[in-house]
Amino acid sequence: MSFWICETCAVEHSEQVEVCAICADERQWVPADGQHWTTLEALSAAGYKVEVKEVEPGLHGVTSTPSAGIGQQSMVVQTAEGNLLWDPIGYLDDEAVEQVRALGEVKAIIASHPHMYGVQVEWSKRLGGVPVYVSEADKQWVARDDEAIKLWSGTLDLLPGVTLIQPGGHFPGSAVVHWAEGAEGKGVILAGDTIFANPDRTSVSFMRSYPNRIPLSGAVVDRVAKALDVFEYDRLYGNFGASIPVDARAVVRFSADRHAAWARGHYDHLT
Repeated sequence: MSFWICETCAVEHSEQVEVCAICADERQWVPADGQHWTTLEALSAAGYKVEVKEVEPGLHGVTSTPSAGIGQQSMVVQTAEGNLLWDPIGYLDDEAVEQVRALGEVKAIIASHPHMYGVQVEWSKRLGGVPVYVSEADKQWVARDDEAIKLWSGTLDLLPGVTLIQPGGHFPGSAVVHWAEGAEGKGVILAGDTIFANPDRTSVSFMRSYPNRIPLSGAVVDRVAKALDVFEYDRLYGNFGASIPVDARAVVRFSADRHAAWARGHYDHLT
């Protein structure tokens, strides 16, 4: 077996360790009955399948059924000069690779943060050695090293109209993608859960840990929101299928101000 997959987060590991470091961290969790490992072969035998669906013109979602690990939705952003595979899921098979290839050549694979690494190296290998960009600030979380991994920081122009930025917050290297042609040319942010699209579709959240409910400070949330201010965008997609369909730029600013006000005690009289 060339690599193992943590059953809880679906991040690939070159070897089995006592416990997955990503899950042992305070931002994630280890099952009550301990660490469990699986493989692509075992998941395939269990009936896992991958589905690729258009989200909007030029953008496709990639999911597995059942959900592998955390269960994110990957995104494929299409451009005239190649595609981006964003937040790669923790499962693939030959059919999945062919479905993604059919959308055009993948030129880059990027996870918004370590929880979303999935089987990023395996996706790279099956797609012909595509570069896997990993934030330098989060490189210690990579559990399966490979020559395809390229470190980055700051801002990266990946493809025409596709820009990677690093506002941090959830992880120091947490990233988002700005896709200028998305939303009929009004601009799209692929936010991972650096910025979490809430169920009401009119607000977003910012957290250090979502499952363990650890908030970020008001100052950090303001920094994250300001990092996006240089971009024009109308729509925001999270990493689990939720979105802010319109006015996303204003929603991010409103939500950051609201979070900061609550964190600073401005609304304590309401509690």
